[in-house]
Amino acid sequence: MTTTIRRVGMIGLGKMGHPMCRHLRKGGFAVTGSDISEAARRSLEAAGIKTVATAREVAAASDFVIVVVGFDSEAEAAILGPDGVAAGARPGLIVGVASTVAPRTMTGIAARLDGTGIVLIDMPLTRGEPAAEAGKMLTMVGGDEAAFIAVKPALDTFADAVFHVGALGAGQVGKMVNNLILWACISANHEGFRLAEGLGVDPERLRSALIESSAGNWALKTRPEQQPMPWAEKDMRIVLGEADKLRLALPLCGVVKEVVKSVKYERGWPTPEER
Repeated sequence: MTTTIRRVGMIGLGKMGHPMCRHLRKGGFAVTGSDISEAARRSLEAAGIKTVATAREVAAASDFVIVVVGFDSEAEAAILGPDGVAAGARPGLIVGVASTVAPRTMTGIAARLDGTGIVLIDMPLTRGEPAAEAGKMLTMVGGDEAAFIAVKPALDTFADAVFHVGALGAGQVGKMVNNLILWACISANHEGFRLAEGLGVDPERLRSALIESSAGNWALKTRPEQQPMPWAEKDMRIVLGEADKLRLALPLCGVVKEVVKSVKYERGWPTPEER
């Protein structure tokens, strides 16, 4: 395993991966990026950062590869596909899955990488796009502790809160719990303000008080519900799927999923089925 990380690759150059690349380069790392979108690659090249066409090429040029794509199937393809990371990796390459995926997806990828010498960690990100631009994200890392130590200087360039939370998959469990609590807060905020407005109280004036009250929460302060929230249903499906495997009832989670869907319907935002 590489213990001195100087070359970092990024698979996925969207609203998270693009600013992460810029922060890594500013931190002194050599960065190579790739995305299936030619426009995304051109955008990163315009920022003066090298791009290549495939994840395989990224792996060949890197000590540490970060995968930040949207869905479980995309993460699996980026790592295990014919032109994926594994096809271009040498033994000792560290691969960090920053995408939010199910813990069982991490286990499945790890099983298929067994014997390759690739070191897999999970490192899902929180706090959203503004934090990505500011280099102030939070990441919860699961996996080999020596690998965590090796990559932490790279993580520190785009996250101001970095935690090693356990074995492989623990980061995804942490993100899953984070998302359940986050969407529950968003749902409670939404319904609370509907009640206030119905009773003739200005929600904006009330919000300034609630932020300082015992009802204060991160979503109330940062207002993520003002964005289309593309991952909400996916996040809740991951939670519900893991709970089903454990034969664990999480009734609040199901309600939250439906509340978020109703917010999208009200605002004309697409749900995953409509994409």
